[in-house]
Amino acid sequence: MTQYRPLSEWQKLRLTFTRRWRDSGFWYGLAIALIWPFAMFGTKVGWRGGEHVPRSGGALLAINHVSFADPIFDVAFTISHGRMPRFLAKSELWDTPVVRSVLGGGRHIPVYRASVRAKDAYRDAIAAIERGEIVAFYPEGTYTADPDGWPMKAKNGIGRIALLTGAPVIPVANWGTQDVLPPHRGRPRFLPRRRVTVVAGPPVDLSAWLGGPRTRTALDGATAAIMADVTRLVADIRGETPPAAPVDPAAKPEEALKDERPAG
Repeated sequence: MTQYRPLSEWQKLRLTFTRRWRDSGFWYGLAIALIWPFAMFGTKVGWRGGEHVPRSGGALLAINHVSFADPIFDVAFTISHGRMPRFLAKSELWDTPVVRSVLGGGRHIPVYRASVRAKDAYRDAIAAIERGEIVAFYPEGTYTADPDGWPMKAKNGIGRIALLTGAPVIPVANWGTQDVLPPHRGRPRFLPRRRVTVVAGPPVDLSAWLGGPRTRTALDGATAAIMADVTRLVADIRGETPPAAPVDPAAKPEEALKDERPAG
């Protein structure tokens, strides 16, 4: 009798990516094809909770941010579960020709910080969700400022979009990417092979705020609930207890928060 081995994560990813190539755009698809073999074979990748990623319809992924490598593994996780995510990223990345082709081809959403076009990202994210897309969000807006890597207090943009659209918000936790590519470091570290874990949880319960007035208090409350679920997932991966209160970047000097990396 023929015995069948279960597919490895890489094999499932390759098969799923082949099916999703049309959704990626040529340049984004090419970038994925070139980068992922190094990421997948250079690390020990593990993930769970993929059943929480909706197979169709608009949704938000709320993800903690610890490394410039996060999007690589978050894309891998999402595509391996049948969806092609659209990321919000700082508009300056569109100024680089090759990067512009990759991001534009993948229909990612530019964030124009401190600009009259700052609201465009929210409008475009809502439009993507209404088209049935999955929009990936790093609610902290940059790498966490917590010295131990815990998620910090987030901006309330994701709460605003969630309440405006009613779309499910899926919490996602990264851990280990900071060992592959530490923040503000130019080169990845593949040896020894680092373990990278991505975990998704069930949709965040936002029933307390849906249908009510979208006040600042409501937006902050919904965002805090989202980040609490993300933090619980991070704590589960790490097997540790998170701090009682997240670091608030607004309470830190601005110069300590400067970051040239993609925004969520």
